[in-house]
Amino acid sequence: MRSMIRSTPIPQLLAAVVMTALLVLAQEHATQADSNPFDTLLGSWRGSGQIELDGGRMERLKCNAYYTGGGAQLGMAIRCQSETSNVEIRSKLSQSGGRITGTWEERTYNAEGSATGQATSDKMSLQISGGGVTGTMSVSCSGSRQSVAIATQGIALKSVTIDLTRS
Repeated sequence: MRSMIRSTPIPQLLAAVVMTALLVLAQEHATQADSNPFDTLLGSWRGSGQIELDGGRMERLKCNAYYTGGGAQLGMAIRCQSETSNVEIRSKLSQSGGRITGTWEERTYNAEGSATGQATSDKMSLQISGGGVTGTMSVSCSGSRQSVAIATQGIALKSVTIDLTRS
């Protein structure tokens, strides 16, 4: 072993170590850059949250969320129930280079329109509009936990906040 170390000049050994470190860093960077925000969400989720209705009335929610597709496409279905209300949000989204476009609908309040926004590896931020409704939707994901926040204007549903875990 000593003869191999002595026979390899220090500059060559140092160069080999640096090259190996650079290759490892380049692979890690490529893996992080290739992580797709839609793929992170795929599957079934469940949890609870809160709904705010016209007049400031708040109610607790029990929710299930389902995400299908992957790659550049994402289908989203979020269904929630409270004592007096239901929320059912559906979206079909496409993403390219971190930009999101697609459609959304809220079936209980009979609202639908377009969705546009941005995505990173752990967060999706959307602006929704159509049929007299405007709003925002944010979906953040970390491991097996997910948070959804929705705010709207133009319908009786004012906001929804949900914390979900993979089921």
